[in-house]
Amino acid sequence: MPDKIHVLIADDHAIVRQGLRQILSETDDLVVTGEADDGAEALQLARQQEWDVFLLDVTMPNRNGIDTLKQLKKEFPRLPVLILSMHPEEQYAVRALKAGASGYLNKGSAPEQLVTAIRHVASGKKYVSAAVALQLVDALADNNEKLPHERISDREYQVLVLISTGNTLTQIAEKLNLGVATVSTYRARLLEKMGLNSTAELIRYGLEHGLVE
Repeated sequence: MPDKIHVLIADDHAIVRQGLRQILSETDDLVVTGEADDGAEALQLARQQEWDVFLLDVTMPNRNGIDTLKQLKKEFPRLPVLILSMHPEEQYAVRALKAGASGYLNKGSAPEQLVTAIRHVASGKKYVSAAVALQLVDALADNNEKLPHERISDREYQVLVLISTGNTLTQIAEKLNLGVATVSTYRARLLEKMGLNSTAELIRYGLEHGLVE
C-alpha cells in the first residue's frame, strides 16, 4: 500500500467540501485530512502541520484564493497548491500559475480529472488543461500585444471582475477585506490604465471579454 497523499480542502461552501471529500474517499491513495472555509483558516492549518496537497478555491471570505496562494508559496514554497474554482479558466488560470499554483482545475471537471490532477501536483509536476497551456503560451507574448485586462495587477483584476459582475464598491470591499476608499482607488486605476471613463464602461468591458461567470 503506497503512502497516502494528505489533502487539505479550502472552500467556503460546505457542500463543495463534502463532495470533494466523497470523491477522494473512493481512491486508495488520497485522503482529506483537513478543511478550511476561508483563506485565513487555510493559512493557519498550513502552519500547524505538513500537507501533501492544498486544494484551494479562488473566491473565499477573509482572504481570497490568489492572496492565500501567494502567502502559502512565500511561507511554504514547496507545497503543491491546486486551484479548484468555479471561475472559467480564462479568468484566473494564468494568474494563479504565475502566483505559484501547481495547477488549475474548473469545478465542472470530471472527478477522475480531479484525482489525476492531485496525483500530478503531489508528485511535483504541473497540471494544466490544453486550454490553459495555450493561454500560458499567449502570456509569453510581448506586453504590448496583450489586452488591457491582461496587463493589470492581480488585485486590480479581482476588482475588475467583481465590478463586471455588478458588485458595488462596498460589496467589493467586504469580499476582498479592503476599505471602500481603497477599492475606489483601484477603480480609478482601472479606468486610467484601461482608457475607460466610467463604471458602466468597466462592466461593458467585462461582459465583452468574458470576465463575468
